[in-house]
Amino acid sequence: MPTDTFYGEVLTDHNLHPGNKRRIEGPTAELEGVNPSCGDDIVLQLKVGEDGRIEDAAFSGSGCAVSQASADMMCDLVIGRSREDAARLAGIFMRMIKGEAGPDEIRDLGEAGCLEDVSRMPARVKCAVLGWRTLIRALGGE
Repeated sequence: MPTDTFYGEVLTDHNLHPGNKRRIEGPTAELEGVNPSCGDDIVLQLKVGEDGRIEDAAFSGSGCAVSQASADMMCDLVIGRSREDAARLAGIFMRMIKGEAGPDEIRDLGEAGCLEDVSRMPARVKCAVLGWRTLIRALGGE
């Protein structure tokens, strides 16, 4: 399991240097996600190819370090994956935050797995899941 230090380092790096906080030219999907309880707000953009693979993913908006870093890690994880696989990973993330995902599933999340500790911080859960819920909706779920 990730340590608190690893969690802090990954979170800080993705918050200060988000590689996916940008706009995509010609997205095939664009959806806003808002957390009304704290004001976090993102616009998720996806470019999905004809083969159903996510060619690019990016977000814009503002919010706390957890929401921004989580959205950035999510984009890193889903670029190059099929819509189905991205939806599967989003489901794992949501189960992880609820404390319902197993270690093998969490490993599939790569760096985003370090956010497992957020499940023990109720005030941060909505922040961590904002991008993932938006992704699920953008992919036609929920």
